[in-house]
Amino acid sequence: MTGVPLPQPRGPLSAAVLAALAGSDAPFPAVPADAYGDDLQLALYVLYELHYRGFDGVPDDREWDPRLLTLRAALEDRFLRALRADVPIDPSDTAQRALDELQLEPVGEVDGSVSHFLRDHGTLEHAREYAALRSLYHLKEADPHAWVIPRLRGRAKAGMVAVEFDEFGAGRADEIHARLFADLMTDLGLDTSYGRYLDAAPAPALATVNLMSLFGLHRALRGALVGHFATVEVTSSPASRRLAQALERMDAGPAAVRFYTEHVEADAVHEQVVRHEVVAGLLADEPWLESDVVFGIRTTGHLEDRLAAPLLTAWREGGSALGGIGLETGPKHLSTSPDPN
Repeated sequence: MTGVPLPQPRGPLSAAVLAALAGSDAPFPAVPADAYGDDLQLALYVLYELHYRGFDGVPDDREWDPRLLTLRAALEDRFLRALRADVPIDPSDTAQRALDELQLEPVGEVDGSVSHFLRDHGTLEHAREYAALRSLYHLKEADPHAWVIPRLRGRAKAGMVAVEFDEFGAGRADEIHARLFADLMTDLGLDTSYGRYLDAAPAPALATVNLMSLFGLHRALRGALVGHFATVEVTSSPASRRLAQALERMDAGPAAVRFYTEHVEADAVHEQVVRHEVVAGLLADEPWLESDVVFGIRTTGHLEDRLAAPLLTAWREGGSALGGIGLETGPKHLSTSPDPN
């Protein structure tokens, strides 16, 4: 038993996938036209999860079920075609230019940044919602990126393993970043069970995790996975600093703050390794993958923007980003009152 229950369906396709995992052999309906919609993204997330921890009551060998893999390929094709249409890549664009652009910090009020909003205006309840959504990735942090290791060589492989070693606690189970995030969730009064908030996550949150799984599971997309990984490491340190400041202001607890302060220092170092060893090493070996690396960088930003927009709209309007699905009551010593400033 994995302890991970199957989620609730969000449309005919995701319902059919969940039924198939329960033993149904009924035909699957047509792939939804909306590549970013709830039905397709949940179906794809569930199929990918078979490669991680699986689900209660679902046999492990369903991971390689030909019928499910055929459907997954069709969903991936729809998702990839939408991404390529929405994020066209100029062949003259370079990975260095794309990464440099990620380091440009805006001046003044920032409309589309979740970390800026949480630092300057967020309440504890906003932080709890954000952590619940991010738990879909952070409770398996670095796992999707590990799939690229056997597909690299030389400098790229050595650099990737060095960064992943830190992500996995440098040999200490209590320092694994997924464990640190679970500690953060405990400070915020959230359930730390793996997959607990899947039903609360909107399609844009599912898409950010699906992108990692898509890139990680396909050797042909190894360049895009490296681009995604580089984006995470380059943007993590400044964003983590803002989130640590937000949680300190909210008096969220030491473990909550520590998760982000740990990333401020670690990812500042990781950024240099990723730039000069992983990305540069990959492109020295396989220069034809440059556009794929850029694609990974640009699509990561595209999907993060698609997630940030509804979160910020909901919070600025005084609503919830979880579509009406409430969270557990937080620790009694924590205040959820709005920031007086």
